[in-house]
Amino acid sequence: MQIFSKELKDTDVRVRLSFPTRCLEHLDFAGSNSVDLRVKDSCGELRVIRCLKRNGDYEKPVLSKGWLKFVADYGLGVGDKVVLLREDDHSLGSQFRIEARRTVVLLGQKAWGEVPRAT
Repeated sequence: MQIFSKELKDTDVRVRLSFPTRCLEHLDFAGSNSVDLRVKDSCGELRVIRCLKRNGDYEKPVLSKGWLKFVADYGLGVGDKVVLLREDDHSLGSQFRIEARRTVVLLGQKAWGEVPRAT
């Protein structure tokens, strides 16, 4: 099940990734304002990426610690896309899958293709 997809902006690739507040219902903060997400990437590697939410009326969530390493590992830039999906992998211990996508042109048509790991 897809939680969100987002075309990356400058702040997303340099600092942190913000995503829609409606996605908070899929995350268990257990009374805290942060949670470490156990995420499987496209190579099947387990990553831990921290999700923070603001206190107060506007709880905008962001991916912080671990996010920029993912950006660097996949060579992501402005205009690329990231997709977060709910997917339990009991053998790996992950609860989510993260995918990196980039626009490719096939037979004159634009499409989103998976980005291979850069490093």
